[in-house]
Amino acid sequence: MSKIVLFNKPFNVLSQFTDAGNAGSTRKTLSEFINVPNVYAAGRLDKDSEGLLLLTDDGKLQHRISDPKHKMEKCYWVQVEGEPCEEDLNKLRSGISLKDGMTKQCKAKIIEAPAALWERDPPVRFRKTVPDTWLEITISEGRNRQVRRMTAAIGFPTLRLIRYRIGSWTIDGVENGHWVVQTLS
Repeated sequence: MSKIVLFNKPFNVLSQFTDAGNAGSTRKTLSEFINVPNVYAAGRLDKDSEGLLLLTDDGKLQHRISDPKHKMEKCYWVQVEGEPCEEDLNKLRSGISLKDGMTKQCKAKIIEAPAALWERDPPVRFRKTVPDTWLEITISEGRNRQVRRMTAAIGFPTLRLIRYRIGSWTIDGVENGHWVVQTLS
């Protein structure tokens, strides 16, 4: 039996258990939150992103979750600066040309601010004269900082990025900074 840890990663936490390259660093790592032995992150989530990070003790499952060839969907709640319209969202849906090539088609829609949203520390810096909008973006690939680069490419920089779902796993019921373990047969 293998296990999977669903961790709701806070802002400013590295997706690894040690900060090997930075002796004396004060950056937070997974070791400050998770005390489950022999689990490893299946994929990564940038330090400045929040939400679902999966960890497992099953190497094959870890590979299936993180390898782009398996096309496991990842759904993000994205707070952007400005007010994108349907034409802007259609650009995302069709694929965006980035420096490392075209993104695959994705799902994108405007949503209300998520009801289960926690306070971020530090809070997002807002400009009184510029509105912000929440989007739900679902992708099936995982390039470095892809969602942030996609929203910037259509003129709406990302203010806050929360991964809500990977495949069928979500952060529902998992408070920010906490984790739950599921046993898989």
